[in-house]
Amino acid sequence: MVQKGLLSERDAAALQDHANEAGVGFVEHLVAGKKFNQTEIAEFAAQTFGLPYLDLQAFEPDHLPSKHIDTKALPARRALPLFQRGNRLFVAVSDPTNRAAIDQIKFQSGLQVEPVVVEDTKLGAMIARLVANSGQSLKDMVDEDMTADLAEAEVDTQQPDAPGDIDDAPVVKYIQKILLEAINSGASDIHFEPYEKVYRIRYRMDGQLYEVASPPLAIKEKIASRIKVISKLDISEKRVPQDGRMKLVLSKNRAIDFRVSTLPTLFGEKLVLRILDPSSATLGIEALGYEPDQKEALLNAVQRPYGMVLVTGPTGSGKTVSLYTCLNILNQPDINIATAEDPAEINLPGINQVNVNDKAGLTFAAALKAFLRQDPDVIMVGEIRDFETGEIAIKAAQTGHMVLSTLHTNDAPTTLTRLMNMGIAPFNIASSVILITAQRLARRLCAQCKRPADIPPEALLRAGFREAELDGSWKPYMHVGCDACKNTGYKGRVGIYQVMPISDEINRIIMTNGNAIDIADQARREGIRDLRQSGLLKVKQGLTSLEEIEAVTNE
Repeated sequence: MVQKGLLSERDAAALQDHANEAGVGFVEHLVAGKKFNQTEIAEFAAQTFGLPYLDLQAFEPDHLPSKHIDTKALPARRALPLFQRGNRLFVAVSDPTNRAAIDQIKFQSGLQVEPVVVEDTKLGAMIARLVANSGQSLKDMVDEDMTADLAEAEVDTQQPDAPGDIDDAPVVKYIQKILLEAINSGASDIHFEPYEKVYRIRYRMDGQLYEVASPPLAIKEKIASRIKVISKLDISEKRVPQDGRMKLVLSKNRAIDFRVSTLPTLFGEKLVLRILDPSSATLGIEALGYEPDQKEALLNAVQRPYGMVLVTGPTGSGKTVSLYTCLNILNQPDINIATAEDPAEINLPGINQVNVNDKAGLTFAAALKAFLRQDPDVIMVGEIRDFETGEIAIKAAQTGHMVLSTLHTNDAPTTLTRLMNMGIAPFNIASSVILITAQRLARRLCAQCKRPADIPPEALLRAGFREAELDGSWKPYMHVGCDACKNTGYKGRVGIYQVMPISDEINRIIMTNGNAIDIADQARREGIRDLRQSGLLKVKQGLTSLEEIEAVTNE
């Protein structure tokens, strides 16, 4: 710059001395003095040293070669690897005479380093952004006192031979923070999802997925490895899905289990954690949303000495919680209860729970056969999936046992025809099944912000209300949104049920190979509400919105 007459020798020496005192580079100090435009300096440096001049704004931080970027050394070096072509690594610098930084990157990467000139302010901003998004920023994301009561969980669940590189304190604390926030938010699942350019964490709350965090993409491997270590999974196996469990000890009286599932995707392992809170099984049948007549019919059925009670509905409709609630009612010292599940989600003292293991040959059918030699009173089968399981369960119900199980069907009447389609004889179904309950979960309106909705009578009639019900004695409510419900208008969920006891008339229809429509018509004549009618009752009670009921009970 002195040779070109842009600076006097005296000014250049003074600027260099000031830069040394401030502990910054010459170009950085020159730009800070605002005597020269940073673009002019960059263009001058590129021209003088015969180097390419690039605009750093054209580069996305997520696309930089992360394996060659040491975020701890970035601020001091003021040199940033941009991209790799073969064995050449192109590195952005604002000062081409910064040979020390270029040599360090060359030594660490083992590649031929090609400097390119960029504007100093843009380089500083990019470096600051990368440092902020590194593991250092995870410390800022986590409250120091947040994990005090979780130390016990770490000791309990960590494998003694866990690799040291996974034990990265900021990542550990960040995972704990995500788990704690999910529990406090009432989430049912946590999704850790790696993509090409971003890493996303989502919670499923009240049946809906919400994005809650987007940590640095660079920590995706550490998060996956850490969770796999705690769940006792093989951290070296990244090509096939794995399933495991982990426990978080919150206090002496409370621990939360997580069911962990890994899935290899294009850009890394996706992890889904299902939160299994034992307190959900002890809510009591009143909290689940059964109407008084439905509750009475269900309790009468499960307390009979033998027979089969089936719970049906799609995945995530609360079938497991309903079954566990029934088991809790039956769980007395004089009753022997055995369950076969895939896997056992909630541990209940006093109940003999078995995890099925198809690889080892412990299928639902094999577990059921073993149960019958264990002097059981109540048997719970996680799911009737095939003819063999269904047949053994039916026989158990006929030989003096109470059998509880689930099926995946849309409503109660179709459950009976599904059993027939499996190959189970109609007379066996008629003599064993005593009650079927179909269910859905609808989001509950937030009590703090819900307000009356102005819905035309025609729309209410179309939804399924009868003319006599529109007497003005009640008002439908709509969702609004506030801080309490995270602006969704909904907080919590309520169950919608179709509880169908199997009457003599329905048994006759089954015996004559009647179809689901015949059974549904008979159930309607007997005054059994279908899912839509049960949902409309919740609308009348102001618990949920008509929009939500129409979404979960599409007719």
